[in-house]
Amino acid sequence: MLLTLLLCYAGFTGLCLSLERHHGELLGHKPSARRRHGLRLGGWLLLGLSLVAAVVDTGWGLGLVQWCGLLMCSALALVLLLPYRPRLALSMAGASLLASPLAAFAHF
Repeated sequence: MLLTLLLCYAGFTGLCLSLERHHGELLGHKPSARRRHGLRLGGWLLLGLSLVAAVVDTGWGLGLVQWCGLLMCSALALVLLLPYRPRLALSMAGASLLASPLAAFAHF
């Protein structure tokens, strides 16, 4: 469950950074078209991996329900952090990417 949450948050942050407005506000410059596409692709891949992690963890029946709930929680956390603590939101995304392999290793 922790792995799914970490991947969801990192995926949503990648999708958020693929937008010109958020990328400019958080990182100080506008993204190139190549970077925008890469962030968008990475965000969707991380969300797909989070679905795989949820299904492997608890099966299709409960895994999809768990994944939907964790999607909402991670999106809510990102939406609440962006206006007030944007640097913390970025730091948490980086930490979640670093902690994901550890969570995967601990699970198996």
